[in-house]
Amino acid sequence: MKYEVRLQQLGSRPLAVVRRRAAPHELSKVVPDACGTVWGVVRGHPIPGAGRHVAVYLDDQINLEVGVELEAPFAGSGEVVGSATPGGLVATTTHFGPYGLLNQAHEAIRVWCKNHGQPLAGPNWEIYGHWQDEWNLDPAKISTEIYYLLVANGSPTT
Repeated sequence: MKYEVRLQQLGSRPLAVVRRRAAPHELSKVVPDACGTVWGVVRGHPIPGAGRHVAVYLDDQINLEVGVELEAPFAGSGEVVGSATPGGLVATTTHFGPYGLLNQAHEAIRVWCKNHGQPLAGPNWEIYGHWQDEWNLDPAKISTEIYYLLVANGSPTT
């Protein structure tokens, strides 16, 4: 698949998340389970503006935060805590297709950044489109946005 990688300046977005650590082969179970945990809390509290599912990969050890976008900061409830996506200059692309192929989009961004002299700052994240019934019949339409925070002016932005 061919990916269009672009630069974008983003502000930080509030999240409600659970924190996890996973091996690569565990992500297909850990991410959906964590999303379910967060949505259980979101449904049980008056949290306005809950949006799409998000997985923020904090490091190469796959320490991650998984949850949902919010309109305002979240104080937390039990293991579900408030967090935010990083803000700053990012390299981004959109992946269309099954989640099991997301690694192709991640690799496309890493290669693009290397080829264009854009050093990675560390965190990267995925924002999953709201599920559409048609995706059950045609997984090639599943939409996931991928972001990599870049080093700006010689230092990471957050």
